[in-house]
Amino acid sequence: MQLHEILKQPNVRIIDVRSVAEFSGGHVIGSTNIPLNEIPNRISELREVTGPIVLCCASGNRSGQATTYLEGLGFNQVYNGGSWLDVNYFSSKNGTI
Repeated sequence: MQLHEILKQPNVRIIDVRSVAEFSGGHVIGSTNIPLNEIPNRISELREVTGPIVLCCASGNRSGQATTYLEGLGFNQVYNGGSWLDVNYFSSKNGTI
């Protein structure tokens, strides 16, 4: 499924895995900031998400690591959205934000 299609899904959550400082410099409206190193400590929060989880960062590297980690824990609706700028672009076009 393509990113723009995933972002149209009900209850989609966008998780930005960049640092707090990076996130405060710009982010997708409505996204949640969970820095990559905090993902293991916030699994219970992520398990409460009922729709797809789209992870993003600056380039797609950290969000790719987070996607692989979560898939290893049994998450089946997690997607690497790549750059937050790409996610922002498709979110705004889809009316997600």
